[in-house]
Amino acid sequence: MKFEQYQIILVNLDPAIGSEIKKTRPCVIVSPNEMNKHIRTIIIVPLTSTSNNYPTRVKISYNDKTSWIVVDQIRTIDKQRIIKTLGELSKSEIKALKSVIKETLVD
Repeated sequence: MKFEQYQIILVNLDPAIGSEIKKTRPCVIVSPNEMNKHIRTIIIVPLTSTSNNYPTRVKISYNDKTSWIVVDQIRTIDKQRIIKTLGELSKSEIKALKSVIKETLVD
């Protein structure tokens, strides 16, 4: 399976500890394609269907519903956790996600 940055994938996040997002859920790949191609792990950000308007959340339309990308739950996973690919973000959603990642982790 080929994994690309900004794809939406279905991931088994269990076992989780404490306040970590758990269950099998859609996630967005944020690691760069060069890393996704050569390394057995990838960096993902989970999606949730319920959220408050936190500055570390990116509102998107996924599967004809409103979802949020939970940037404050970014994590690295082994590719074995991935069940299947589901889709990809739009250009405007990618731009919003990049902005929140930068604001959260860089600035």
